[in-house]
Amino acid sequence: MKNKVIEKNDIKESPLFWPAQLDGKTLLVLDETLIPKKLSYIKVRSTTEAVEVIREMKTRAFGQLLVVLSTFLLELNLHDQASSSSLLQQLQKTAKALNESRPTFPFSEVTGMVMHWAQSAVSQNQDIKSLLERNIQGYLAGIRARRLDRVRRIADLIQHGDSILTHCNVSGELAMAAYLCQRNKKNVHFYATETRPYFQGAKLTCWELQLMGAEVTLVADNAIGALLADGLVDKVIVGSDRNCANGDFANKIGTYQIAVLADEFKVPFFVLTQPSTKVKSGQDIPIEFRDEKEILNFSGQAIFPNRVQALYPGFDVIPYQLITEPIAINVN
Repeated sequence: MKNKVIEKNDIKESPLFWPAQLDGKTLLVLDETLIPKKLSYIKVRSTTEAVEVIREMKTRAFGQLLVVLSTFLLELNLHDQASSSSLLQQLQKTAKALNESRPTFPFSEVTGMVMHWAQSAVSQNQDIKSLLERNIQGYLAGIRARRLDRVRRIADLIQHGDSILTHCNVSGELAMAAYLCQRNKKNVHFYATETRPYFQGAKLTCWELQLMGAEVTLVADNAIGALLADGLVDKVIVGSDRNCANGDFANKIGTYQIAVLADEFKVPFFVLTQPSTKVKSGQDIPIEFRDEKEILNFSGQAIFPNRVQALYPGFDVIPYQLITEPIAINVN
């Protein structure tokens, strides 16, 4: 599949905006680890394969949320002849497996919602499959509309002549906002960090910004202080992977240091959030520590000839005091 954008209404849609689609009994998931070399979709046919896609970070952030919700639809299609009791048991197994896939992501909030719908259907003697399909599809349609609305709000926030610093990747939204800025004759420049060890900023953010025709400069993660001190950045815009009731959030490791420096140099710091009351504050967020091989190896080969230990927390927590303004999406 060639690199392409999909134009919907007035916004060009990045492939990263909606990277998973259900096709009957197969879930097609964009393999983000292969970008920018090619666009390729993984065929997922079971909960086990869905969990593997999540753990191996074949898709991330919003893509993982899509996989979680779509996996329930997949299971409904795979067990369309099952009784209500056996289908409920299968869905409970699916929820448990998805919840255990990655600790930092709030999958339990989503799976809990789905299981509440399923149990309500049983208690009201309704058909589980039809009720869940209707509710999940409606929920996804709502998220899609609200994300598109937020793309427009991001574009409104960005001013002509701005230089925007971003970290990791925000699943299509920033790139699509960049397209709207261009359409409105706003001259905008982006700085994207590498975000090691996967280089997602280079492989994903730079790629999709260029796909939208935006001007982007790649910078090393450790160059942030110099950029901000030299006055090269007007705004920072990042995403979030976990949000708290008090406004704290967790994002790709390295976001915290950017927030501290932005505060030091009085650069506005904006975060795309999904409001949640399930976690009180950042200190309650479980931080995922990834396998040290992800730091010590590159393309399957050890970087160092001798034994070296590595520490790779996948996320850090940013206190709400460092946020200029959250750009929230209401997913309820």
